[in-house]
Amino acid sequence: MSQNGIFGPRHFLNRHFSWLQFNQRVLEEANDSSNPLLERVKFLAISASNLDEFVEVRVAGLMQQVEHGNREPGPDGRTPQEVLSELSERIQTFVRAQYDCWRDELVPKLAEESVRVLALTELRPSAREYIENFYAKSVEPLLTPVTVDPAHPFPHVLNKALCLAFLLRRKRKGSHTYLGVVTVPRALPRLVRLPSAEGTVEYVFLHDIVHAFAERLYHGYEILSAAAFRVTRNSNLYLEAEESRDVMDSVDTQIHRRRRGAAVRLEIEAGANQEIIERLEANFALAPWQVFRVNGPINLSRLFHLYEETPRPDLKYKAFTAREVALKPGASSLFELIRRRDLLLHHPYDSYSTVVRFIESAAQDPSVLSIKQTLYRTSENSPIVRALIDAAARKEVAVVVELKARFDEASNIRWARNLQEAGVQVYYGVVGLKTHCKLALIARREADEQIRRYAHLGTGNYNPTTARFYTDLSLLTSDARITSAVHHVFNYLTAYSERSSYHPLFVAPVNLGKSCLSLIERETAHARKGRPAFLIAKVNALQDEKTIHALYEASQAGVRIELIVRGACALRPGVRGMSSKIRVRSVVGRFLEHSRVFVFGNGGNAEVYLGSADWMHRNIYERVEVMFHLKSEALRDQILREVIGPYLADTEKTRVLLQDGTYVRARESNAISRNRHHLSASRPNASRSNARRLNAQEFLLDFTKASDLIPPLPPLPAFLKIRLRDAGAKPAH
Repeated sequence: MSQNGIFGPRHFLNRHFSWLQFNQRVLEEANDSSNPLLERVKFLAISASNLDEFVEVRVAGLMQQVEHGNREPGPDGRTPQEVLSELSERIQTFVRAQYDCWRDELVPKLAEESVRVLALTELRPSAREYIENFYAKSVEPLLTPVTVDPAHPFPHVLNKALCLAFLLRRKRKGSHTYLGVVTVPRALPRLVRLPSAEGTVEYVFLHDIVHAFAERLYHGYEILSAAAFRVTRNSNLYLEAEESRDVMDSVDTQIHRRRRGAAVRLEIEAGANQEIIERLEANFALAPWQVFRVNGPINLSRLFHLYEETPRPDLKYKAFTAREVALKPGASSLFELIRRRDLLLHHPYDSYSTVVRFIESAAQDPSVLSIKQTLYRTSENSPIVRALIDAAARKEVAVVVELKARFDEASNIRWARNLQEAGVQVYYGVVGLKTHCKLALIARREADEQIRRYAHLGTGNYNPTTARFYTDLSLLTSDARITSAVHHVFNYLTAYSERSSYHPLFVAPVNLGKSCLSLIERETAHARKGRPAFLIAKVNALQDEKTIHALYEASQAGVRIELIVRGACALRPGVRGMSSKIRVRSVVGRFLEHSRVFVFGNGGNAEVYLGSADWMHRNIYERVEVMFHLKSEALRDQILREVIGPYLADTEKTRVLLQDGTYVRARESNAISRNRHHLSASRPNASRSNARRLNAQEFLLDFTKASDLIPPLPPLPAFLKIRLRDAGAKPAH
């Protein structure tokens, strides 16, 4: 019973279903006609890429649990088998919706804009000739046709490789049928652009080209039928931490295993011959529920290519110029500017170039003695890594590389080897824990011969490429308390030198979880004593049971709780007597919401924290994460007014989570009204008919422009109109 703090399965939403709801919100953006057309294509591709990872990791993990006989129910009371059964149906429904979007919405709209994806039967003679030459010179030399028979076993199909299956019969010998398999070359683009008239952009799919010329590959055979297919394999690696003599070799081995993992899903064209499907099912040992017959091109994630290669800026979001940090009068360097005051950056509205410049300046500055940095994910041609390599010849450089950053393992291994060869001291963190915190620490000898440390603490990866379309926050500081704590975190990562406290930081798995619970419990105590009490959290996911329990108890005590959860959320909001004070929003728009922000009312003495960790069990207990307190009144006010305020006011890209686990757009007041009995305390202000329409991300793009036409910030909700001042109470630890 929830009244005494004991919560049962009905109080939790299933994490897998909730994630699929998030991907549905991404797909909604592909269907949203208010978005530029090519951006809609990109949203569809993102939804497909997201689903790929979900299937090869999460669905594969559920299958492993079922195979191992795990019948332990999750927080929502469902066993792995029950989740898997329902999830398979939901995914099939979702995939049909994806292809409806492509076929019925996007293809006709693209054609209206003279952007066409053509079948080979639709080509003009000149285009057909171009394709024949392209096939002969660029495609056929890369193809390896296989006919499956006793002398030629079924070829190994790599994870997510696009293939063509052919049902064959020899022209001269009997009626026996064979299966032919050809892998479509990964080295070539999935969409081949045709020469076309000015103002027209035309493509054909690569697999259609291979299919069209298949008789050249199978001389002496009659091709009875053909179908494109793709197999997704189990990539759910690192189920158990491995203590290995050589971590890099261990991860390298795991990467090769991923390419050959057990098949989890077969995607195949809807019109495929049943005999082809049955042979593929048998070869990959698949159950019928694992087969997805799709009415359109296999692998919609490849539509990224269509977005990138189509030169139609009028069909994309308008380009923007991020705000740059300028040196103030009297500040000769970025270090001097940071020494005067902390810098808080909100990416991508504030340029990530400042963070890059911070590392590059350290590499070039002869007064800098050492650089320490964590790397979880970074770009392929990273200026930050180049700066670290350049610095290694002149100063001490230590880098903690997370080799097990999922799907970036191979890239991180390459970076680690390049760094080592340049003389950088490379470490792999604490055995059994992923290093997910985003930290850089620079030691510099100042003019007075004193050594001062400077630090960067962030919510996102050191990746200048993704920083252009991920929202994240960066703090650049020379505060001695913070830089000393960051120094101790690096000692933990390189020497496993663990401390009981890293004040003013919280560090997972040491004390971050306990500290968050303590902060929530403090709000609960304030509410019970009649003092102002509220909590705002902006995270990517909310799944940790202990945290959800604490939030329910805070709501019961009267704490107002506003949650901005981009992805999966297991908390069930708006339930009378349990979570009626809790609202959950999800913002899905132009930029991927990635920043983590935590605001605690603290009886009118508000505190703001930023960090690298979501409220998930894996972040709190299985990774090294850092959460840090913003002590400066100005920075706390900046977070509330320029980050939290706009998101709470958003009406255009916000969806509201209802207690049944479904989401509705914030502006859909009628849908929320139907749930008024349960949600009267949690109906968002943004749904009122007279509310100002606001797209938070577009507003922030305008707000950060250097212009006299900067729009005013949206007013803060009444409960946030408090005077911010430096906290007298010590934060929880």
